[in-house]
Amino acid sequence: MRLHNLKPRPGSKHRRKRLGQGESSGHGKTSGRGGKGQTARSGSSIRIGFEGGQMPLIRRIPKRGFNNKRHATVYIPVNLESLNQFDNGAVVNVEALVKAGLANGPGQAAIKILGTGEITKKLKVTAHAFSATAKEKIEKLGGTCEVIAKVAAPAKA
Repeated sequence: MRLHNLKPRPGSKHRRKRLGQGESSGHGKTSGRGGKGQTARSGSSIRIGFEGGQMPLIRRIPKRGFNNKRHATVYIPVNLESLNQFDNGAVVNVEALVKAGLANGPGQAAIKILGTGEITKKLKVTAHAFSATAKEKIEKLGGTCEVIAKVAAPAKA
C-alpha cells in the first residue's frame, strides 16, 4: 500500500449540499432556511433560551429552596468481596485501594466499605466509613476496621 492508494472508507465522505441551485434540486428558493424572518437572514444567530423577547421560561419559574448536593459527602463504594485480592494479614488503606483500582473516583471522595459478598482473609482495613455488615464480617474473621477522618476540601477564596 502506498500513499496514492489510500482512499477514505466508503460512506465516510458526503457530497457538499449545494444550495440555491434551482427548485428541482430540492435546495432552491429559500435554500433550506424555511420562510422569512430572523433565522432566514445571513449572520443571524439566536442564543439558547431566547424566546423572541418573551420572558424566557428559565426566568419565569421560581428559584427557591436549598439543595444539599454541594455539601453532601461523596463516597466511593468498595464491596467486601473485592478485598479478597489482598494477602492475608495485609493493611488495606486508601492508597492500597486506589493502587489496586478498587477506588477510582473524584479526588476528594471518601471511601466506604460495603458488606456485599464474603471476605475470606484477615485484614486490617482503614477507610472513611464502613457499613454495619462489612464491619461485622471483617471483625468476625479477626480483622480490624479503622475509620479515618475525611480530608476537608480546600477553602475557595
